[in-house]
Amino acid sequence: MVLLTVLLQTAGTLLQVSADGLGSLGAAIGIGLAAIGAGYGIGKIGASAMEGISRQPESTSDIRMNMIIAAALIEGVALFAVVVCGFIL
Repeated sequence: MVLLTVLLQTAGTLLQVSADGLGSLGAAIGIGLAAIGAGYGIGKIGASAMEGISRQPESTSDIRMNMIIAAALIEGVALFAVVVCGFIL
C-alpha cells in the first residue's frame, strides 16, 4: 500500500514536469539501466566461465576466449545505449 502511494505521488510529480525535463529523466534512467544490464550480463558470463573452467580445466583457453568475445559484445551494446541516451540529454 505504501509503495502504491509513493508511485502515485511520483506519477503526479512527473506529470507536472515539462516535456524536456521528462526526456532528460528518461535518458538518465536509460543510461542507468544500460550500465546495470551490462554489469549483470558480464557478471553472469564470468560466473559461467569460472564454473566451466572448474569442470573442465583442460579447455581453459577456449572458455576464456569465448568469455572475452561475449563480454566485448555486451560492452559494445551498453556503450551504444549510453551514447544514444547521452544524445537525448
